[in-house]
Amino acid sequence: MKNKTLVLGASENPSRYSNMAVKKLLSKGQSVMAIGKVKGNIDGIDILTDKVDTSDVDTVTLYLNPLHQQPYYDYILSLRPRRIIFNPGTENEELETLAEKNGIQPVEACTLVMLSTGQY
Repeated sequence: MKNKTLVLGASENPSRYSNMAVKKLLSKGQSVMAIGKVKGNIDGIDILTDKVDTSDVDTVTLYLNPLHQQPYYDYILSLRPRRIIFNPGTENEELETLAEKNGIQPVEACTLVMLSTGQY
């Protein structure tokens, strides 16, 4: 398996982009971890509601608006991912600056588009 992607803001609702992202990541052979505000399951991946300590997260892809990201700042930075993908509507200058200061690459892009075009 490739490095793990954390989908932050995951939802069981199939019309949500976070749900589509989990499914697309899995279809591309990616290892996925999902955290949301409500427990659930997406194609065998449990949606957790707690911050889980893990050391092998390569990418955090955000599906939370900037106001809901703040409680996760320290958690995201503690994971030391290679990059954070800010999907449309999640752009956050404050977190992007914190990421850069911690050697994490902020990427303003759409995870679904990146996967579809081979840029992931």
